[in-house]
Amino acid sequence: MKSIRASRSRTHLLAALLLVMMAIFVVRLFYLQVIQHNFYVTQANSEQLKQFEITPKRGEIYAMNGDTPSKLVLNEAVYTVWADPKTVDNPEAVIEAVRSAAGGSARKNLAMLIAQKQSRYQVLATKVTRSQAEMIKARRLRGVGFDQGTRRVYPEGTLASQVLGFVDNEGVGKYGIESALDDRLKGQKGLLQTVTDVRDVPLTVGNSNVKHPARDGDNIVLTIDRTIQAQAEKILATGLRRVNATDGSVVVMDPQTGKIQAMANLPTYDPANLASVSNVADFNNPVIDAPYEPGSVIKTLTIASALDQGTISPGSTYNNTDYIKIGDRTITNASKGQTGTISMQTALNWSLNTGMVTILQRMGGGAITKEARQTLYDYFYNKYHLGQRTGIELAGEAPGIIVSPDEAEGNAVRYSNMTFGQGLDITMLQTASAFSAVINGGTYYMPTVIAGTMSQAGRFERAAPKPSTARVISPEASATARRMIHDARQFLQHNGDIPGYYIGGKTGTSEAIVGGRYTLSETIASYLGFGGETADEPRYVIMVRVAGKGLSLEGGKAATPIFTELSNWMCNYLKLQPSGV
Repeated sequence: MKSIRASRSRTHLLAALLLVMMAIFVVRLFYLQVIQHNFYVTQANSEQLKQFEITPKRGEIYAMNGDTPSKLVLNEAVYTVWADPKTVDNPEAVIEAVRSAAGGSARKNLAMLIAQKQSRYQVLATKVTRSQAEMIKARRLRGVGFDQGTRRVYPEGTLASQVLGFVDNEGVGKYGIESALDDRLKGQKGLLQTVTDVRDVPLTVGNSNVKHPARDGDNIVLTIDRTIQAQAEKILATGLRRVNATDGSVVVMDPQTGKIQAMANLPTYDPANLASVSNVADFNNPVIDAPYEPGSVIKTLTIASALDQGTISPGSTYNNTDYIKIGDRTITNASKGQTGTISMQTALNWSLNTGMVTILQRMGGGAITKEARQTLYDYFYNKYHLGQRTGIELAGEAPGIIVSPDEAEGNAVRYSNMTFGQGLDITMLQTASAFSAVINGGTYYMPTVIAGTMSQAGRFERAAPKPSTARVISPEASATARRMIHDARQFLQHNGDIPGYYIGGKTGTSEAIVGGRYTLSETIASYLGFGGETADEPRYVIMVRVAGKGLSLEGGKAATPIFTELSNWMCNYLKLQPSGV
């Protein structure tokens, strides 16, 4: 009887213990699954749920080929080769395959990388081409994988490299259009939230997946005409060799729209081979970022301003003595001998500084007054936009300097020098844009290199016109200035122009600044001109700059031949019809 009671007592005790243990388990499970649910979900997500940025495709860059966009910069698929050291079963075969196929793109310490068995992901090679990747894939090596990316490809080599710029290893645009429009070109990153494996490789299943697609960058179409650009670079290179110069630039623009058709600079560089660039200055674009004193090409703007003011006419005369005294300075003509009573047309033909200073005096009623200086400043700075950034869609544009007459340095001597292109610092683009307004009927067009975009469907969508300012000078003053500039070029016998076209232009020679001082032992040669079928509608403007360390260069000998050759070529390329003018 006692043993039965003892047996029942043990049974009850065991049952009680089981109930207590079950209660503990239930409470623990409730604590873990309910109270601590969010904590453990967060821990699990931190281990298994990852967020990945989806990299968008960078927009490609086009130039115009006549009326049709043509690719200048495109994207090429490249691959990163990686290994999972824990699953690699033949390290020697992997090393041999990667080195033989990837060459210089392979990491140097492949054996050390594959030996890191605690890791599940080691990069063996980067920027491997599709064909190289296929060679490695064909070996069917266990533990080797591939991640796809892109890199920039330049099918035209060095063509327009300073306009284009490049993309660095971090995918950031540098210089040129790549930098200026980096936000538009790079697009917008997407987001992928997903469960991953031990190598952080995304899995394609799971209720926790979240995906926001990336937005690819805009495909930009430039106003640059690839054929004009190539010809400008070729003719510039020949022209520099002719005078042993080392540095030169050419800009070609449509004066009726402000569109830049070519922007050439030497020396240049290959954006596909940045490692070969020994001088980072080669990345710069002197057309927009190197203000200088352009010299006598500015006389065309001085003449146009005076014509618009009604201060002079082509036949207005003055007494030329080859020098003119302003304050304590004496300004002389580089070309001497045309003394006596001469016309303003003659002053432009012979590029006489005294004629330009006389114009400034007449703006002030016979003296270089504050009113005269303010008038010239109003034309140069406010109307022609000299000394100001043009707003061109390229990185690194410099403003230059036009000193106001309100400043102490804006005195009569400086403004006298400004009339013939000294005492001011302006860029080639500013000068060519102002000249375009002078000869196109009087409208200033903001210069642009953007023709539009290319849609993902391959449709060319033209950009809206940039702002313009009408009546910078009157149409009548523009027509007269155009004729005077044309006559000044025709005054030069044997100028080399193809007969039948209406061509005009002006030389410029300016002293370089070496060690903070002007020197005659080094000069910069410039030429600024236009061309077209008739006197009424100029079709192109070309500006040339030629320079070299220690070289004394003249605009007529160093820059004019470049203009002439390119101008003649432009007449043929644009299919202009000679009119016998």
